Amino acid sequence: MGGAKSTTTVDMSNTYLQWAKNNLALNTHSGEHTFIQADCLEWLANQASQADSQHYDLIFLDPPTFSNSKRMDDVFDIQIDHVQLIKNAVSLLTPEGVLYFSTNFRRFKIDNEALSEYDVHDITAKTIPEDFSRNPKIHYCWKIKYDASN
Repeated sequence: MGGAKSTTTVDMSNTYLQWAKNNLALNTHSGEHTFIQADCLEWLANQASQADSQHYDLIFLDPPTFSNSKRMDDVFDIQIDHVQLIKNAVSLLTPEGVLYFSTNFRRFKIDNEALSEYDVHDITAKTIPEDFSRNPKIHYCWKIKYDASN
């Protein structure tokens, strides 16, 4: 309904991919939608390393806080792994593209120094539903773009 001409959804879980398909079927009338069952970390790293990768105007990245899935080679920890994850995602943006990065880890601290080459804005307050306004630490959210001044 937002007008996207195409979307790409990457997830290891067939269940989550099916939910995404159902949601798009209920809320979309047209467009090209791709669903990829893969380890998103590997998929992003692969795409980031290829010169001919598709680029996106908008990426919404909402990883789990922690994962040690049997389908993954390594353990994922958002606090430890977020910098490389964000860098790989930003590398797939068009020059004017935007990455929205969100996490539900209540003690999360973004590494602004390691991400200093990007324009990083905390938009958490704008993304907290009114029902949760008493406890704004339910999640954190940033708008991340290429920094034109670099």
